[in-house]
Amino acid sequence: LQNVRIDPSSISFNMWKVVPVPFYLSVHFFEVLNPKEVLQGAKPVLTQRGPYVYREYRYKTNITFHDNDTVSFLEYRNLFFQPDMSNGTEEDYVVVPNILMMGAAVMMEKLPNFVKLLLSGALAGMKQEAFMNRTVGEIMWGYEDPLIDTINTLVPGLIPFEGKFGLFIEFNNSNSGLFTVNTGMKNISQVHMVDSWNGLKKVNYWRSSECNMINGTSGEMWPPFMPPTSLEFYSPDACRSLTLVYEQSGKFKGVPTYRFVAPKTLFANGTDYPPNEGFCPCMQSGIQNVSTCRLNAPMFISHPHFYNADPSLVNAVVGLNPSKDQHALFLDVHPMTGIPMNCSIKLQLNLYIKQVSGIIQTGKIEPVVLPLLWFAESGSIDGSVLNQFYTNLVLFPSLLEYLQYIVLGLSVPLIISAAVLMVTNK
Repeated sequence: LQNVRIDPSSISFNMWKVVPVPFYLSVHFFEVLNPKEVLQGAKPVLTQRGPYVYREYRYKTNITFHDNDTVSFLEYRNLFFQPDMSNGTEEDYVVVPNILMMGAAVMMEKLPNFVKLLLSGALAGMKQEAFMNRTVGEIMWGYEDPLIDTINTLVPGLIPFEGKFGLFIEFNNSNSGLFTVNTGMKNISQVHMVDSWNGLKKVNYWRSSECNMINGTSGEMWPPFMPPTSLEFYSPDACRSLTLVYEQSGKFKGVPTYRFVAPKTLFANGTDYPPNEGFCPCMQSGIQNVSTCRLNAPMFISHPHFYNADPSLVNAVVGLNPSKDQHALFLDVHPMTGIPMNCSIKLQLNLYIKQVSGIIQTGKIEPVVLPLLWFAESGSIDGSVLNQFYTNLVLFPSLLEYLQYIVLGLSVPLIISAAVLMVTNK
């Protein structure tokens, strides 16, 4: 118990401070093969590109212990491209929706026609089209686009940022917010449980108190002696707390584990699963509207390839093949310590696109939730850390149990002999 607390003197502290597990971010893009036909109302045809793999380093800074048995920290992520593990390079060109333009078009749908006509004219002047052909590096880490200034001029505050635009521009060399978690010094059952995030006890993205709650841990470790039921963690990337459910017991390289997976209700809509009503306005089950925490852009998250989603989402495009083996997320946790041994967290980013009257660049696009990319953050304990785990938590307990039976076996004849002597003496 002493060694799983967040305490500089505990064995697990350095593992908590600088994650020793090699993490990898694998990104798969969906390229649109028929952009011209989509503009005429055809079903999008997609092909998966990648993966583009990045080595991910995580470390904590600003570690501050407080008097109320909590500690605050910022965790930073640094990503480095791994050419030998990737199927392609960051210089690869990929045809994807013009995310800024198509997102802004849907966001401006209910504005006066003259505003939309102004935008349409500006788009024509800048030769902006509904689909763009850019490099993987540009889409991920950002590119200069005069459209940002144009939109900010036409509708101030619609997209409250300047400069480059990229889907992962805030992911690299950045932190996931200020977490304050319980150290477990006084109550080990609360260790790693989140006390606040960015000073908040709950977020305000969603429409119900339950959905706004910050539950569980920060997603790295959990309290020891876990029951085979469920685990929770708050994900800044998903803007919400996520609950995974127990699937099965197993072993990871000899170490006992519990596997936790996403329930089918994780991204279900409010009709299919009423507790999720607070995450609405909803569309089909299997996708979650995250526009309220993504600058009101028409963005949705889901499992890759719409795994566990309404079949209509898969059928609305060509080229998706959802499967549990490829697209389900999981966490394998050592139940005695609450430390993950092996994990792969997978999410897909989607953009809702459609024809918007007054903006000619949107053509006759049929309304569709279009997959942009999916990514997996994966890692497993290995090397010296795994050896330490196996020695302390598997080998030693097994030896002690074995010795216990040996001692017991040796004791039985002695007890019998003593009993016989006692009877004889009488």
